[in-house]
Amino acid sequence: MTGRLAEVKGRIGSVRKLGAVIGAMRGIASARVQDATQHVAAIRAYAETIGDAIAEALVLLPSAASAGAHVQASQRHAVILMAAEQGFAGTYNEQVFDAAASLLNAPHVLFLVGDRGVLIAGERHHPPHWSDAMIAHPAQAGPLVSRLADALLGMLASAEITHVTVVHAIPVGTGSIEIVTRRVLPFDYARFPPPAAQVSPRITLPADRLLARLVEEYIVAELLEAVMLAFVAENVARMRAMISAQDNVSETLDALVGTARRLRQEEITEEIVELAAGHPRD
Repeated sequence: MTGRLAEVKGRIGSVRKLGAVIGAMRGIASARVQDATQHVAAIRAYAETIGDAIAEALVLLPSAASAGAHVQASQRHAVILMAAEQGFAGTYNEQVFDAAASLLNAPHVLFLVGDRGVLIAGERHHPPHWSDAMIAHPAQAGPLVSRLADALLGMLASAEITHVTVVHAIPVGTGSIEIVTRRVLPFDYARFPPPAAQVSPRITLPADRLLARLVEEYIVAELLEAVMLAFVAENVARMRAMISAQDNVSETLDALVGTARRLRQEEITEEIVELAAGHPRD
């Protein structure tokens, strides 16, 4: 009996340590969500500013507004997929790949962010053309997007790809995520209605070059937002998984504590019986 009780007490100690680790992981994920959410707001404000500039530049080049309206099917479609970098995020990666299934089952070039996604891509026979690690904190988003943009521009310049779509998770509600699919290229100028006062702005660059640079900057902002939202969603998924794990730990701990009490009571009962019979334990 004593050996069994000692074993149960040892398990109680291990489960409590596991609970502490799970609590710490949940706390880290929560802090990351709060930090990255603030960066999302800043990125969106920047994108809105660039969008206003694009709307004004289109006054100088009205023909560009219809350039992205006629989208034809492309045999070289780049799919940017944002997966998780770390584990303990439930079915996060599977959800992202499932949402992108129609794109991945058609001719495509896969640009994959997130090392956990590389594992899923291998299992599903979708080898990435390019891959990189998902960010661990918001400060890494800029360098990641720069590397991604460089890889895309190389293929765009050689006309190896003409269409670009990004698939990533976003946080919704309280503790939930959903997967969104957004077209990046061909660029949709229709999103930028002309300004109320259509006064030609003063510019120091040719109108076409100015618009091209603004579009590039806007696409970078879009990719930054996608990375940051995916990072938030990954940590929301991790928080949800850790909450579930904490519930399981609590249930296991309660059961072990109950078992320990029962074993201790049985041990005490045995000692009393032995003492009453005149056969005390050595």
